[in-house]
Amino acid sequence: MKRTLSYLYLALLLVMLYAPIVIIAIFSFTESKVLGNWTGFSTELYASLFSGGVNNSLVDAIKNTFIIAFVAATVSTLLGTVAAIGIHDLRYRKRRVVNFVNNIPILNPDIITGISLFLLFISLGITQGYLTVILAHITFCTPYVVLSVMPRLMQMNPNIYEAALDLGATPMQAMRHVIIPEIRPGMISGFILAFTLSIDDFAVTIFTNGTDGLETLSTYIYADARKGGLTPELRALSTIILVVVLILLIVVNYRSHRQSQRAEEAREQLKLTK
Repeated sequence: MKRTLSYLYLALLLVMLYAPIVIIAIFSFTESKVLGNWTGFSTELYASLFSGGVNNSLVDAIKNTFIIAFVAATVSTLLGTVAAIGIHDLRYRKRRVVNFVNNIPILNPDIITGISLFLLFISLGITQGYLTVILAHITFCTPYVVLSVMPRLMQMNPNIYEAALDLGATPMQAMRHVIIPEIRPGMISGFILAFTLSIDDFAVTIFTNGTDGLETLSTYIYADARKGGLTPELRALSTIILVVVLILLIVVNYRSHRQSQRAEEAREQLKLTK
């Protein structure tokens, strides 16, 4: 009975989580302007999205979103990786303190982060726009990259790095040829997570995008909803983003699984050799 109730509870949670997404995906294949009104199967919304049938403001919002997300994810991956390596090399107490500080932006509500960055940019006299949005996204994405990379560093054998130095490699060469290959899956996961968070963010963006008309998908959808409805092509766009993210997750997980299998096979061969 307990097992059955556990399965039912899990199924209920999954339905609550994924039913809205499935509904959006289903109704992206109909021409109806109103979500929930099925008028027959059609790919008109996808055709309109790719053929320029949508208004220019939505196209600009899509471009801005992906440019900002790519730049922010790239920079935060580099900064988060370097920070994770530095944190990993600290002594135990200092590492705990720095990890605690790193977790503060993650636990902090987005609206507080947005207001804080807004006041910071105003006090420094920085004109709000592309630059401030990218800096804000880098700020809240970097701690997530640190959390993605740290487990890979904890799993890595520290003797490999020391062996590379003993064999004549410089610290930079040892990092490039030893550490980076070991933590690359964590870096890729951190990049994908940062990219997704940047696309999804609204609270921080709305406080840092200024008044020059810079819009991302989140701010565009918010403004569109306040007008009394949503652009139908957003259903198709949401479905495409969902499929792309799912494919990326499957590829990353498959690569990690394959690497784990290869490592296990290498250990088994080593045992047999001994």
